[in-house]
Amino acid sequence: MKSPSLPALPTGRRLAYWVVGIAVLTALVWVVVRDLSPTPPRSLTMSTGVPDGAYHRFGERYQELLRANGIRLDLRPSSGGVENLQRLNDGSVSVGFVQGGTGVLAQDPDAAPESTPLRALATVAFEPVWIFSSALDLSKGLGPLAGKRIAVGVPGSGNLKVASELLAIYGVTDGGPQATTFVREGGMAAAKLLTGGQVDAAIFVSAPQAPAVQALLADDAVQLASLDHVQGLSRRLPFFQPVSLKRGSVDPKRDLPPQDVQLLATTANLVVREELHPALAYLLLEAARQVHRQPSIIDRPGDFPSPAGTDFPLAGAAERYFKAGRPFLQNYMPFWAATYVQRLLLLLVPLAAILVPLVRVLPNVIAWRRQSGLYRRYGELKFLEQDLASRRLGDEERRRALTQLDRIEEEVVRTKFPLDYADRVYTLRQHVDYVRAQLLRQGEAQTRV
Repeated sequence: MKSPSLPALPTGRRLAYWVVGIAVLTALVWVVVRDLSPTPPRSLTMSTGVPDGAYHRFGERYQELLRANGIRLDLRPSSGGVENLQRLNDGSVSVGFVQGGTGVLAQDPDAAPESTPLRALATVAFEPVWIFSSALDLSKGLGPLAGKRIAVGVPGSGNLKVASELLAIYGVTDGGPQATTFVREGGMAAAKLLTGGQVDAAIFVSAPQAPAVQALLADDAVQLASLDHVQGLSRRLPFFQPVSLKRGSVDPKRDLPPQDVQLLATTANLVVREELHPALAYLLLEAARQVHRQPSIIDRPGDFPSPAGTDFPLAGAAERYFKAGRPFLQNYMPFWAATYVQRLLLLLVPLAAILVPLVRVLPNVIAWRRQSGLYRRYGELKFLEQDLASRRLGDEERRRALTQLDRIEEEVVRTKFPLDYADRVYTLRQHVDYVRAQLLRQGEAQTRV
């Protein structure tokens, strides 16, 4: 005779189950932390521009602000926005400045976000087209530059691309009619060529903060062209918009400029790789706010950074930043402390969503297990009692039955039941004693026979 039973788990096996459970939970936590909330990297690489240009100057200020938050920003000078775009696309840098008119949305406003691995964080500055010359009247167009030597920017730069396109509209091309010469220099090198008389004009596509632009604006020996055609040109080249340099904005004391100057301007985009950690995106946006919120001679306070007019799809972090500001914790805690707390919350919230219902259900589960344990033992006793009533057991069968009764009683004594179960436990132990007594009487009766 063999009755159903479910012995208690040995202590060693229970310990093994606990170890396995903890290991599984640890693995799940590690996967969540690694995939859903990885730690931000502690360094970034930014592609800027020529060392004496506005992009590189902006990058140096970003570098200081990120260093204060424990992030190392490595700056890689370049020829300008076009090379920055190439580096971003090939993944050799994580962030860079890209000149307006060169991004996917400038080429195709309906381009899908999936068509590029790049995302814009914001536009950060106006980049006017500054056309300086020694003594040429360019208000009616750039035709008088035909046959002249013109500094148009270094090879591979956005400056060279825009300058060439703009000049071509007026029929001025490199080596074209009257032997026009494009001198491929930019920045302070181009400014020195102009002031030294080695070129007749120089074209810069740059923020007003560029050292070369600042130097030439303050030089009485050169003049800045005010184009009468800015409205028409902005229709032909949609990535440009008209802006005005107001009279006296450069130097009121010297009345510079002596009249309003009409300029074409595009915008500089702060662009990142799509996979950039959101925490770093927020940090870059906050740095952009501190660097670019101040007014210049072209824009007003608070014009930049802006989510409008970007040449790339706007990053998710940027959308949230411009709607609600930086993350709540970063307003009250240092960057790394806020990041760790945020990661911890990201882990604890789903765990709480699982554990809270589980805690509510757990008492019922425990009660059910205890009750089922009692019922299982009652079932064993009932089976044994029926077997005892239906036939006479042999000596070996009686010994096994007594051993089974001892085990049932031992399990009941060892298991901790709540007070609500006291009466049922007491009844079960009485029932065990009753069946044991029947077995002993049957054994004594067989011995007498």
